[in-house]
Amino acid sequence: MDKSRSVRLTGQPQRDYAKYLVDHAPEGWVVKIAAETRRDAQNRKLWPMIDDIRKQVPGFDAFSADDIKNRFLNALGVEMRFLPELEGQGVFPVGMRSSTLTVAQFAGLIELIYAFGSKHNVAWSEPCSQSE
Repeated sequence: MDKSRSVRLTGQPQRDYAKYLVDHAPEGWVVKIAAETRRDAQNRKLWPMIDDIRKQVPGFDAFSADDIKNRFLNALGVEMRFLPELEGQGVFPVGMRSSTLTVAQFAGLIELIYAFGSKHNVAWSEPCSQSE
């Protein structure tokens, strides 16, 4: 085995394969079992939604797509921490990353954006569905 692998545990064959990978992994490799993070389809849906908001909601065109995403992550309650700057003259935020959200959390993020868009009469450029 020369590269990392991910196995989604959806049934016994996948569990057996995961066990096989563990049994045949080189010494020193690491095993991580975790909840599935956001899906590619969810991530692909996020960016057109943010673009629709930037174009249609007054004042949002002043923000970058990442800034808008961070505003929604904050509204969702995603943990954000502040660290002191090196010279101690202020602080900066860290920890707001959508790539670490679980599938369910990301679905909540998309629903939050839908609700915001509905309140502001956003016409979505993509169909309104979770797409996984």
